[in-house]
Amino acid sequence: MGVKLGILGLGTVGTGTVQLLQDSAGRHPLLQEIEIYRVGVRSLDKPRAVELSTEVLTTDLESIVNDPAVDIVVEVMGGLEPARSLILKALSNGKHVVTANKAAIARFGAEIFTTANQAGVYVMLEAAVGGGIPVIQPLKQSLSVNRIHTITGIVNGTTNYILTRMQTEGSNFSDVLADAQRLGYAEADPTADIDGLDAGDKIAILASLGFGGRINLQDVYTEGIRQVSKTDIAYAEKLGFVIKLLAIAKRDTPSSPLSVRVHPTLVPQAHPLASINGVYNAILVEGEPIGQVMFFGPGAGAGATASAVTSDILNLVAILKTNPAVANPLLTCGHQKYCQIAPMAELITRFYARFLTNDQPGVIGKLGTCFGNYGVSLESIVQTGFQGELAEIVVVTHDVREGNFREALAEIQDFSAIESIPSLLRVL
Repeated sequence: MGVKLGILGLGTVGTGTVQLLQDSAGRHPLLQEIEIYRVGVRSLDKPRAVELSTEVLTTDLESIVNDPAVDIVVEVMGGLEPARSLILKALSNGKHVVTANKAAIARFGAEIFTTANQAGVYVMLEAAVGGGIPVIQPLKQSLSVNRIHTITGIVNGTTNYILTRMQTEGSNFSDVLADAQRLGYAEADPTADIDGLDAGDKIAILASLGFGGRINLQDVYTEGIRQVSKTDIAYAEKLGFVIKLLAIAKRDTPSSPLSVRVHPTLVPQAHPLASINGVYNAILVEGEPIGQVMFFGPGAGAGATASAVTSDILNLVAILKTNPAVANPLLTCGHQKYCQIAPMAELITRFYARFLTNDQPGVIGKLGTCFGNYGVSLESIVQTGFQGELAEIVVVTHDVREGNFREALAEIQDFSAIESIPSLLRVL
């Protein structure tokens, strides 16, 4: 007997998934056991890249999640509502759910997983982070015996594409963004990408899996790339770094609070993430005893995301075929508690700061003294040249507590010689 799918949404990912399911030759034989039973769409008349019979298509999405014949609901419509309500209804009706919706999982994960556990069904979300890159299942299964201490990712293709082009062409942010929008790499409203919110959703999900606790999205610090200038990219390169938007979840000891954050970061050129360019994504997982493993691949696109969605469907088909009465603990969401997240002021990191100052003697000395008073140790302090009448000074610190660094900056800002502090970036 075939496993019946109800698919919600037939956009890029939905279409890619249907194409993959319809072209099963040379793929896993279990694919042939799947029947595309119902597909929910906004409009029945729209021309489509896939052929589906008129009985399969419907605009009544509620009817799909309530249909007793549907075994698995695949939510690829995106957005928060009605996606959240439909997922919850499907789970309450005892249907397994496959979703690519990182925004809904990051915000409503507690409610969704509680409902799934109560109903004895699974929520699979491989496609929610990193497109086609298998990282969710490895964190749940292959790496689950490791004590994870850091997950560092380039998980947003739009910002990585923009930063890569700024670096290779020496262009400024607004020009590259406009071009990325024209080419379809950036949305008409790029806020979620360029302000780091999309990456924030994704690192919340990865941190939850890696560190075995729920993450309150409000606790995830997010800073985007609007402030990154071509000047900083050029200086970073001279200093041996590239600038990437990193999503980081880190815990120093099993008992210490987590640091979960998204921000542009100076990455040493020799670091494995420094060479991840364009729309590609990569997630570096560090743990004990494994050491470092890196997952790399296309972070978006119809084929890549459909690969992840369909692998989740296949996992569920295998479960339905074997029909175990007891849930597989490696596939369910087992954690109820929220992780304790450390405030940013407690973060220990290195900093890069650029100052514009009036050209007068002793400025570098005054900067050094003030930083010293707050326990900020400097790795380098260089006067790099002039912008008009103003001297430009670039500082890179050793590891420092962020709160101390901010206190020093607040005092430095009041110096008469300091015109402005145009940029402030963390260093990996």
